[in-house]
Amino acid sequence: MFNPNLKPGEIVNNEDICRIFQCSPQGGMRRSKRTNSLVIVSDHTKAIYEDRWVNNILHYTGMGLTGNQSLSHAQNRTVKESTENGVEIFLFEVFEPRKYIFQGQVILAGQPYKETQPDIKGNNRDVWVFPLKLKEEETPGPIPEEVFQKKVRLREKQVKTLSDDELYNKILSVPRKSGVRKTITTQYERSQYIVEYVKRRAKGKCQLCGNPAPFFYKDGEPFLEIHHIEWFSKDGEDTLENTVALCPNCHRKMHILDLEPDKKLLKEKVKN
Repeated sequence: MFNPNLKPGEIVNNEDICRIFQCSPQGGMRRSKRTNSLVIVSDHTKAIYEDRWVNNILHYTGMGLTGNQSLSHAQNRTVKESTENGVEIFLFEVFEPRKYIFQGQVILAGQPYKETQPDIKGNNRDVWVFPLKLKEEETPGPIPEEVFQKKVRLREKQVKTLSDDELYNKILSVPRKSGVRKTITTQYERSQYIVEYVKRRAKGKCQLCGNPAPFFYKDGEPFLEIHHIEWFSKDGEDTLENTVALCPNCHRKMHILDLEPDKKLLKEKVKN
């Protein structure tokens, strides 16, 4: 039994994978006869495959970039016969370039099945999908929320480059069951004294757009959200000078765009 001495959630680079498993540096399915193992990489930064977790099962698309895939071809066959051939399969996921997250050893959770997916040229074809589950852990390790959102934004950019016909062909191959992934959200504790003072200072109006709060709580308090001009995640401080009250639209805008002119305006309003 091969032991890579990696812990689930540990992040390594491509060179580490090659050194540990003594396998090829390329491809999503890397067979190593030296360690009698197969490394599979689910790379979520690439649009070609539609790997997804459903009920703690990874539905992993097999090998082959163009045309119909074959179950007897190369590492597709290795995975298909893995319950008998003694090859151990290890899973890595990629959400950011050059960062490989080790998930652990996986085993077949059912029979491979066919699915329609576009190939690298955008043409629909038959692919083989392997249902895989973690051997030791029941669920895949959670990923940071910001990493998941980067994946979403990357996929959004990729989708915008498609023509109408290409987009429609993609829709035809979308699985009916959506993938599910647990994420980790970092929560920062902030002073409730500052929160209350900032809301009173705002007097029911957004400190960015100047419009009244969009609605009121049942007790009559205007609904405004607390925002830190310099984010906690970027070493911002929990102070009156760094804290403002915003309407939901402006709050969302600041977290998506974080424009310097808006930050400058908020700092001036707080100072005055």
